Amino acid sequence: MAARIAVLASGGGTNLQAIIDYYAGIGNPACGIVLVASNRAQAGALERARAAGIPAEVFDSTDDGTTLGTLLRRWSVDLVVLAGYLKHIPAPIIRDYRGRIINIHPGLLPDFGGPGMYGARVHAAVLASGATTTGLTIHFVDDEYDRGPVIAQWRVRVKIDDTAESLAGRVLSAEHIVYPRVVDIVAALNSSGLTADF
Repeated sequence: MAARIAVLASGGGTNLQAIIDYYAGIGNPACGIVLVASNRAQAGALERARAAGIPAEVFDSTDDGTTLGTLLRRWSVDLVVLAGYLKHIPAPIIRDYRGRIINIHPGLLPDFGGPGMYGARVHAAVLASGATTTGLTIHFVDDEYDRGPVIAQWRVRVKIDDTAESLAGRVLSAEHIVYPRVVDIVAALNSSGLTADF
C-alpha cells in the first residue's frame, strides 16, 4: 500500500505541482498525497491541491503542534513532505514523525542554511560568498533548521553574470526534477516499513 503523504506549503506550491505532475506522468495521479496543508489561507499551494482533487486545509502554526498533529492523525499520514513551508516544525511533530519528514532547501547544506535562510536570501548569500557552485539539498527534518540528515543533493553552476533571481530560477528548475523523484523513493521505502534511523 502506498504511503499516505501530506504536503505542507506556505507559498505558491510549485514544488507541490511538480510532485503532482510527476505522479500523473507515470500513471498514478493519486500519488499517495492525501492532504495539502498550509499555515496561510491564501497560499497558492492550496489552490493547486484543489485543482488536482486533493484535500486542502489550513492550520494554526502558532501553537505547540497540537493543531498540525491532529490534522496529520485525522488523515492517517505516513510521510510529511515540506514544499516551501517556512515555519519551524514543533517538537511533538518531530518526535511523532521522526525519519518521516523531508524538506528541500535551495542550497547545498550545511552552507547557507539555518533560521531565516530561505528563498532569495539563500541565493544572495551564495553570490556574496563568491561560490562557483550551489544547488539543492533534500534532507530529513529534525529539531534544528536545515540540520537533519541529507538524503540527496544536486549541484548547479553559478554563472559569472548571475543575479539572485537568475540563480533561483535554475535551482528551482532542478528542484522540480529532483524533488518528486526523491519523494517517490522515500515514500516507497516508507510503505515498505523502512524509515530513517537517526
